[in-house]
Amino acid sequence: MKNSRTAAASLKDVRVLTVMAMLAALSIIFGKFLAFNAGPFRISFENLPILMAGMFLGGPAGCLTGILADLIGCLMVGYTINPIITIGAGCIGLISGLMFRRIPSFAVPRLPEGLLHNLVTVLCTHICGSMLIKSVGLALYYHYTLPQIALRVPLYLVIGTVESLLITVLLSNKAFAAQIERLGRK
Repeated sequence: MKNSRTAAASLKDVRVLTVMAMLAALSIIFGKFLAFNAGPFRISFENLPILMAGMFLGGPAGCLTGILADLIGCLMVGYTINPIITIGAGCIGLISGLMFRRIPSFAVPRLPEGLLHNLVTVLCTHICGSMLIKSVGLALYYHYTLPQIALRVPLYLVIGTVESLLITVLLSNKAFAAQIERLGRK
């Protein structure tokens, strides 16, 4: 998937802004309304649309989508806005966009095309955004302990793997991939 348009030019396109708004709305729904609470943890796929925004629309679009989804979602549900978690959501979009375009893709026998590329992108993004930055926000603002923070590692390894599979399945659909490719062209 090649994107011939610059990141700044894509943020001025109404189609790209519309897709960003839709992905931000999906992130809010997945993270705030369809999440499973397990003690101090919220198990959700709120990062999936943010990852998709970064991977499909570029790092700046992913960053903006993540920040807006976190801020609007917190306001809608009544959560306190934690600026560190908001920065983490933005980093998830930014890093996924940067890594997706810069990591070389290579075929692995017996694996669907692009799965390893997507898995590396998503897991590296979650290590930085979810496991590190957001965990610091949870520790500083909500006084999470180190054992509670440590439980986020296997949680996001599983969630990241599922998100990678979902993105790979979406990109294997020719009609979906063609529409994403259209967003990258003028």
